[in-house]
Amino acid sequence: MGSFSIWHWAIVIVVVLLLFGGRGKLSGLMGDAAKGVKAFRDGLKDTDGDKPQEERAGALPRTDAEKEDLKQ
Repeated sequence: MGSFSIWHWAIVIVVVLLLFGGRGKLSGLMGDAAKGVKAFRDGLKDTDGDKPQEERAGALPRTDAEKEDLKQ
């Protein structure tokens, strides 16, 4: 691998500044991805333990007859 000219370094610096610069598209996308991961983790922390069985996630709606059968 030979030595890089000034033009090679200039192109590398411009690409790095565009990708990772303060207002670059990639840095904005990474910030949005970080917010999404944080929101996902916060959603996982919410538990259904304090909710009644009928209101928990994944609970199927039951008819009155089914509810009576479960009580017995």
